[in-house]
Amino acid sequence: MISATRAVAAGRSQAATRLLLATSHRQSNYNNIASRILLRQNNCHQHRHFSALSSLNEPTLFTTPDDQSTNDDGVSATSLRSDVRTMGTLLGDAIALHHGEEILEKVEVLRSMAKESRQQQHVSEERLKPMVEFVEKLTPNELVVISRAFAHFLGIANAAEAHERCRRLKMALSREVNEYNPANSEVGGAPAPIGALHANKRDSTAGVLSTLLYNNTDGSSAPTKDEIYKSLTSQTVELVLTAHPTQVNRRTLLEKHSRVQHILNEADEVRNSSGTLYKERQLDDALRREIASIWQTDEVSRVKPSPQSEAERGTLVIETVLWEVLPNYLRKLDATMKWAMGDEYGLPLTASPFKFASWMGGDRDGNPNVTPNVTREVCLTNRMKAAELLEKDIREIMGSLSGNPPRGLDNVCRFESPAMKRIRDEVGMDSRAPYRAFLYPVAEKLARTSAWARMELQKIRKENVSNEGSSISTDDIFLDKDELMDELLTVHQSLCETGNAVAADGRLVDVIRKVSAFGLTLVPLDVRQESDRHSEALDCITRYLGLGSYLQWDESARVNWITNQLQSKRPLIRSGAWTSNDEIFTPTAVDTLETFKMISEQYDSSLGAYVISQCTSASDILAVLLLQRDAGVKKPLRVVPLFETLDDLNGAAATMEQLFSIPAYVGSLEGRKQEVMIGYSDSAKDAGRLAATWAQYETQVELVEVAKKHSVDLTFFHGKGGTVGRGGNPNTFNAIVAHAPGTINGQFRVTEQGEMINQNFGYTDRAERTLDIYTAAVLAEQHTDRPLPSQEWKDMMDKLSEISCDAYRKIVRGDERFVPYFRAATPELELSKLNIGSRPAKRKASGGVESLRAIPWIFAWTQTRLNLPTWLGVGEAINTVLASEDEAVLRRMYNEWGSFRTTIDLVEMILSKSDSTIARHYENVLVSDADAVALGSEIRAIHDGTEKAIKDLTGHKVLAENDHLLLQLMAVRNPYVDCLNVLQAETLKRLRACEENSAEEQVLNDALLTTITGVANGMGNTG
Repeated sequence: MISATRAVAAGRSQAATRLLLATSHRQSNYNNIASRILLRQNNCHQHRHFSALSSLNEPTLFTTPDDQSTNDDGVSATSLRSDVRTMGTLLGDAIALHHGEEILEKVEVLRSMAKESRQQQHVSEERLKPMVEFVEKLTPNELVVISRAFAHFLGIANAAEAHERCRRLKMALSREVNEYNPANSEVGGAPAPIGALHANKRDSTAGVLSTLLYNNTDGSSAPTKDEIYKSLTSQTVELVLTAHPTQVNRRTLLEKHSRVQHILNEADEVRNSSGTLYKERQLDDALRREIASIWQTDEVSRVKPSPQSEAERGTLVIETVLWEVLPNYLRKLDATMKWAMGDEYGLPLTASPFKFASWMGGDRDGNPNVTPNVTREVCLTNRMKAAELLEKDIREIMGSLSGNPPRGLDNVCRFESPAMKRIRDEVGMDSRAPYRAFLYPVAEKLARTSAWARMELQKIRKENVSNEGSSISTDDIFLDKDELMDELLTVHQSLCETGNAVAADGRLVDVIRKVSAFGLTLVPLDVRQESDRHSEALDCITRYLGLGSYLQWDESARVNWITNQLQSKRPLIRSGAWTSNDEIFTPTAVDTLETFKMISEQYDSSLGAYVISQCTSASDILAVLLLQRDAGVKKPLRVVPLFETLDDLNGAAATMEQLFSIPAYVGSLEGRKQEVMIGYSDSAKDAGRLAATWAQYETQVELVEVAKKHSVDLTFFHGKGGTVGRGGNPNTFNAIVAHAPGTINGQFRVTEQGEMINQNFGYTDRAERTLDIYTAAVLAEQHTDRPLPSQEWKDMMDKLSEISCDAYRKIVRGDERFVPYFRAATPELELSKLNIGSRPAKRKASGGVESLRAIPWIFAWTQTRLNLPTWLGVGEAINTVLASEDEAVLRRMYNEWGSFRTTIDLVEMILSKSDSTIARHYENVLVSDADAVALGSEIRAIHDGTEKAIKDLTGHKVLAENDHLLLQLMAVRNPYVDCLNVLQAETLKRLRACEENSAEEQVLNDALLTTITGVANGMGNTG
């Protein structure tokens, strides 16, 4: 290995010289750039040769302080910089080993050109010219390899950055404890930190508790400990995992990136404990193997995932991370509550601050691949996995609880306990290990549960049923989590009552909390379907019954008919009647009715909510209630309307007012509880970010008032994506606290989608921090005084929304040049080849942008760095108001109203990551229609005007100037992403011109999909 690495390093300067001499015929400015690149490379090689990276001059994670120099990025080589530099060198070694020195030097030349272009004072599209000319001369295979190099570099850089965030959190937590000085404490009177959660961070539960209890500086009435305790023990965050196709990295690569983080973590531990040279070399070798393996792994998904595989991939984060992280976090939360409020304020044993659900395998909106049998399979698979995980935990507890309760010299138990008596009654008075004996049948029953689920899966898949579960009755398995919980609580109570509280507080508490959070189903599935499908099914039924066409009835007739049917106990049609009347029942209606039949067969907690997308009327909601009742669903799923377009949001209050006025509907609400989903993605795609944000805010306030009027307990389900254009916000704490007052009230249900699942929960430390932020935010929201906006501010928001919506729709909907421009200037048409999701990119095969799903809509604009959906219309609205007599009102709103400021700051953040020169390059290369080219120029002018408007309103000279970390990271990432953008544009140009089904097309497709992955990694998100 040593000789090979030295050989790689020694040959690079010669290869670089050969490559650069070969380009000597190019124009003089290009030669000047090349000369500077060569000089810098030679200096770099010399530095590496004489550096003390290790005694053997090998790339190493264990640098000395002298090595922490400033590199050619102009940024201090901190621990993060050192880790990235080491991994980048190892990646270069792997590239040279597999493809030769010349291809590696081409990678280096292109990278250096990009860095040079970023250092130019005058930013224009001309800065890309040397890169463009260089890339134009690459062969198709070189396009693939060089694109892979930049994509993989950004992938491992992401892993290093994620690790660095965790490293800084650990260091901050350690400083809180070790450097604590009451005199310097930011929160006077708070007890000394214990290092469970971050007492000095405003977005940590410990920090929120400190502020609420010990730092009430505004003179308002501070909440009491009892009030805070009630809030903390009753609040619930439910995270709904969805398979929305925005995770571009293959599961294999995500696992490898996770192992890289694990190696970096071990390296930190070795550094902190003065580890041995042997251990250092072991970790360096492990990192080298992992980086080499990453390079040899195909980053392109060759097969479109099935809904079942999506579900397995989605729940993997629960099995491998959250299954242990959640109880560990709850231990820290319990300790933090006792630290802040006293030992009597600990977290109750069965409290559920977090719940988890999933759409994977249940979301059939526009996805014909999600059939009733698919949902059956996923439900059974989740039960099987939950039983296997719990069985393993129970057997571990059995191993630790191997003794008897305390006994005196007379061998008589010193404590009397009803729970202990129950255990003795079941296992006998002479049992030497009563707890182990009591839990043995529990473990065996869990084993039978997993075997039964496996058997049922085989039946659905029409496989040969194994003997393992062929004779298992549902009477002999766990189907109700309360039954299992009762057994575990009996053991816990017995241990506490017989002097073994320490043992009770061990692994047993963790398992009890797992059962509270995950139950016997791991994650219950929501079912989602569009409203038209239910109307179509009812239309088939009414025509079958000779009642005419439901679709031709007006809204009043539909509501009256459904209401009458809900009050009748007679079924509409017999089960299965739709299978023998295909002249009336369409295939999609049959699928819908079979779905409700499937729902009726599911056991308790397998399913959660029934979400109705494109919901526009009361009859849309009543239809689902009727179809459930007619299918014989014993415990109907809660019916959740999803309001997602601007018109839907504006009409939501009237729809729910009508529903709550129908006794038959209100009577169907369990505990008079109603859930309403707010669609952030489609409303923003429909009306633009600013108008959609205000409509979402107002709709929630109006719905709260409607619910109060009818004494209904309302919970909102927030359908947010990872990007700002789809309602996301990287600052989760601020995003939650910015919600309208009175709309959360301790109950927060939200989607976690695509790449955000891995970013937030894919790694142990990050997952724990995410749980803490959610807990802190929902607690702070309940005790943060933020009144509703004044009428003056509401009027201003109405004005801003109207202007921005008109400006947005004028381009996206009203300009006939837009669709041709969008499809030519972005990789939208090619995104369908990216096998990252099981559902089509469009709800309907025909149609333009309006039928395109929000994810590819955002995805395409992110690739070209224009990010149009996030800012279009915002600048026009701001400029119009700033030029009017209302300027002072707008500036006061930004300075004083947190929700509005959060919206503007998010737009500013996205603009800071955008680059109109890159977008212009795509236009120059890919757009040939003169009208579309003209529109591109207009759009970029609007972009630049929006930047100026945002800076005017915020008072910033540089976009996002207060977010130093973002600016630093983007400064480092931009050159690499620039390379991928130039490579992608060139690949698209060739791909659109080459012969279909040719060998060249396949190679270019690989190059394109690799650049898409790389840009997504570089930008930090996709859709």
